[in-house]
Amino acid sequence: MSQSRSTSQWVWLVLLGLVAGFLSGMFGVGGGILIVPALILLIKMDPKIATGTSLLAILPVAVVGVVTYSIGGHIDVWIALLMAIGSIGGSQIGTRLLRRISRTALQWAFIGFIVVVIVSLFLVISSRDAVVDIHLWSGAALVVLGFVTGILSGLLGIGGGVIIVPMLVLLFGASDLVAKGSSLLMMIVTSMSGTISNARNRNVDFPAAIVIGIGACLTTAFGAIVAAAIPPFEANVAFAVFLVLIAARMIATMVSERRKRGLDGDAGAAPAGDTPAR
Repeated sequence: MSQSRSTSQWVWLVLLGLVAGFLSGMFGVGGGILIVPALILLIKMDPKIATGTSLLAILPVAVVGVVTYSIGGHIDVWIALLMAIGSIGGSQIGTRLLRRISRTALQWAFIGFIVVVIVSLFLVISSRDAVVDIHLWSGAALVVLGFVTGILSGLLGIGGGVIIVPMLVLLFGASDLVAKGSSLLMMIVTSMSGTISNARNRNVDFPAAIVIGIGACLTTAFGAIVAAAIPPFEANVAFAVFLVLIAARMIATMVSERRKRGLDGDAGAAPAGDTPAR
């Protein structure tokens, strides 16, 4: 697979890693929301392999991000651990439900969720000194958040950070930096778990994942530094813009898939040599 890859494709992989790494550090996301479609469009990779490759590439990115955020004291191990426990089980359920639930309906529901989050980001501004108290109910709620995130990740193939970061800020009152750092820490666990499963099913392009991961590691720390340097309100604005781009990309993908299904349907209804009824 990688042996026949052109030089330009390797260059795209490096550039993809650089951009994804910065976004991961800046927003506490895995970068899969960018990596997966880019691998499909630019490298012509099978969607399943693209998803598995992205999940492996996220691993070194998350490690670098966690180290950078931990230096500033912006990591809550308990938050990450509790969410990881829920996410591992949720992702398995999400993968199984994928065959039974309309993917289009879920995508529109997720876009609606993004709109609500964007509005909320301008209503709730996090405090950099905020601390999340972990007790029985908040701990259970974090497990549930991880569980729901895992289900949506399995159904939509998205990175959990897009959901986790705003929910930690809005529902648990976490600092935006702690939310981002803890999100990346959780991704280490979920990335390792998912990669083992994908590797068994041969859904990982290891050379591509390594190149993307190395490129991403070069810019992840810079993204985290930028995130810490800007005030919370400006950070919310930047995250809102990022969410808008995600929603726009999802809408564009759904429209493209719908057109493709329409063309395939037309082709099936009028085989070559037949005259369609009018």
